[in-house]
Amino acid sequence: MPTTNSLLYARHLEQRSQQVDQALSQLGFDALLIHSGRPHKRLFDDQHPPFRAHAPFVAMVPLPFAADCLLEFRVGRCPRLWFCQPEDFWHLPPAQPEDWWADAIEIEAVDDPEGWAHCFDSQRALAVIGDSSELGGLAVTATLNPPALLHRLAEDRTVKTAWERDCLHRANERAAQGHQAAAAAFESGAAELDIHLAYLAAVGQDQDELPYASIVALNEHAAVLHYQHRSAKAPTLSQSFLLDAGSDQHGYASDISRTWVGPNHAEFVALIHEMDALQLRLCDQMQSGCCFVDLHRQAHRELAGLLHRAGLVRMEPADLLAAGITCYFFPHGLGHFLGAQVHDVNGQVDPSGDPVPPPDTDPFLRLTRRLVAGNVVTVEPGLYFIPMLLERLRASSHGRHIDWSLVDHLMPCGGIRIEDNVLVTESEPINFTRQAFAGQA
Repeated sequence: MPTTNSLLYARHLEQRSQQVDQALSQLGFDALLIHSGRPHKRLFDDQHPPFRAHAPFVAMVPLPFAADCLLEFRVGRCPRLWFCQPEDFWHLPPAQPEDWWADAIEIEAVDDPEGWAHCFDSQRALAVIGDSSELGGLAVTATLNPPALLHRLAEDRTVKTAWERDCLHRANERAAQGHQAAAAAFESGAAELDIHLAYLAAVGQDQDELPYASIVALNEHAAVLHYQHRSAKAPTLSQSFLLDAGSDQHGYASDISRTWVGPNHAEFVALIHEMDALQLRLCDQMQSGCCFVDLHRQAHRELAGLLHRAGLVRMEPADLLAAGITCYFFPHGLGHFLGAQVHDVNGQVDPSGDPVPPPDTDPFLRLTRRLVAGNVVTVEPGLYFIPMLLERLRASSHGRHIDWSLVDHLMPCGGIRIEDNVLVTESEPINFTRQAFAGQA
């Protein structure tokens, strides 16, 4: 009897296949091949970085770590997966596709990429998505990565199917377990590396399976937006902890951030509570028809009020905002699309493919378009004490309005980021992350 999982996936593949058929017919192609990719060795080395399949492939089949597979679409036919299972005693070959999703697609097993390459030698009106260096003759005889087709497929991905929404919801549930375990490790005085290991154990995934490298930042490290290290030595005093970490569910990502602080820093505790309330207000505004640029600006207006109330900036919120002071404390964008890629596709183009660049004042904003039902976005306002930026603020004409003694008191805590993953609907948004944490309570 089909399971809910298998039914959702079958409907997902059927819907995506219909969209591919329409795009191929309108653009004059008979068939489309999507390659999963291939591991590449580092320069002057015989080792390669951890492999992850190309996102256009993963958005169709739940094989995020399968190399040298090929997905074939032909108008009016069931998709076919050329599944590569090499004979190899150095590495464990890929497991057989699981019945719950394999029943929805034709599967042809080969033990080498040459097993599928020759099948398309004489094919005309053929589009191929992949890396030219991995496709041999196909990169010459077919149309490689046609921009109009790439845009159509990416635009379809901005509206999630029921299967994709379920994957994102489950990825949030798994990551929430990891965040709880990481918080407990922080409270015990653990080092960043030990906190990271506690997170991996709780989510049940290795680092290479996660959708991105986790940011595990104690104290002032939380002021480094993409802090990339994990110290094995615990600090003398763990004052604060910022974790930005997700998990994978069949190739779909969660992307969650939380910030904690020890019990003896009342001012930072108050800021976290204020930021949490601010972030929830923004989540509630992720509604169909809203412009994400306007929501980003709303985040800055909210932060201006917070900085004024906290006494960090002695200016009225409107004046503080007009002076651009919030950008010194919140230099990144409010959020981005989320899906088979952490920073999912088409965030800075309109539905027709025309560019929608971020404002000059907010160059790091990754999402600039209007929201529609079915979008899944991250909502991640921040408040940071970044020495480099604050030194620029101190040297500016606005420096006299800052309570530098309070800034210096808060600086060792680094910063605050609170990030949820939110589904836009025709009515109230659905906050996958808050649901996941509520389920852990």
